[in-house]
Amino acid sequence: MTHLVAVLALDEVVGFDLGTPPQIFHAARDDDGVRYYRVRICTPGGRPVRSAAEFTVTPDHGLELLADADTVIVAGVHYGAQVLEDGTIGDDVRDALRAAAARGARIMSICTGAFVLAAAGLLDGRKATTHWLHADNFRRLFPHVPLDPDVLFVDDGDVLTSAGVGAGIDLCLHLVRNDHGSEVANGAARRCVVPPWRPGGQSQFIVRPVPDVADASTAPARAYAVEHLHEPLELRALAEHVRMSVRTFTRRFREETGVSPGKWITQQRVERARHLLETTDLAIDQVARHSGFGTGAALRQQMSALLGVAPSVYRTTFRSAG
Repeated sequence: MTHLVAVLALDEVVGFDLGTPPQIFHAARDDDGVRYYRVRICTPGGRPVRSAAEFTVTPDHGLELLADADTVIVAGVHYGAQVLEDGTIGDDVRDALRAAAARGARIMSICTGAFVLAAAGLLDGRKATTHWLHADNFRRLFPHVPLDPDVLFVDDGDVLTSAGVGAGIDLCLHLVRNDHGSEVANGAARRCVVPPWRPGGQSQFIVRPVPDVADASTAPARAYAVEHLHEPLELRALAEHVRMSVRTFTRRFREETGVSPGKWITQQRVERARHLLETTDLAIDQVARHSGFGTGAALRQQMSALLGVAPSVYRTTFRSAG
C-alpha cells in the first residue's frame, strides 16, 4: 500500500513548510510513474487554520488522520503561535502525536514544528534542530532537549527534525532516499528543480553573503567537477575553468554554495559513491575509484565521517530494503 504521510497544520502555519511535503513526496515515483506516497493535510478538529502569510488553510482531515499515518510531519509555525510563546499545545494535539509515536509512526518536524514535538514530550533527551533564529527561545522553553541549531536536519531514527524553510526540502528528500534509494530521490529532486542532496550536518548558513549578480558564477566549474569526479580536481584548475583567481574562486564558491570547494567536492563524491553502491555490484575499491576517492580506505573514511556508516553496511542496508 502507498505510504501515508500526514502533515499537521496549526494556526500561524508557515505556508512553505506546509507545501513542501506534498511537493517532494508526490514527486517520488516508480519507473511507471506511480507515486510511492500519499500526502494529506490535517488540523485539530479538521477546522480551517490561518497561515502566517494571511491566508486560510481549509483541510480535508482532522487529527484522526494521525492514527493511520505511516509518517507524521508537523509544519512550522510563525510568530503569534501559542507554542512559540509558552511552549504549550492543545491536549488533543499532544495526545494525537504521542499516540502516533507510540504505535511506531515516523515523526518529523519542519522548522519551528520542532516546538510542537517538544511540547508533546517527543524530543526529551533527543538531539534535534530548528530554525536558528528561534534557537534561544527553544532552549528557554525546552531545556531538556539537546538542540543543535547549526545543522540542516537531524535524523534520530523514528524522530526527525529540520531547520528552517529550505531545510525541510532536504529532510523530505532524505526520507525518500532512505525509503527508496538515490534514483527515486534524485528523480524527485529533478521534478522539483532542487538540489538532490545536502547532508544533514551541513551548516544552516546563518550568516551568508549574497553574491553580486554582476559577478561571474562558479556554476560552470561545479558542472565540470560533477562530470569529472573520478579525476583529480585541483582548485587552481577549477578556478581557471571560469577565468578566476584561486582566491576569488574560493570566495565566490563559498558565497554560492555555503561550503568550501574541497568540502563540496567531497560531498558530491560521497553522493556518487552512494549511487554506485545502491545500483551496481562494483567492488568497494572500484566504487572508490569511480567516485574519485582512489582507495576503499579513503571512501570508508569519508562515508563514515559524513554518513556515519561504512560502504559495505550502506550497500547491505539498501539491498535488504529493496
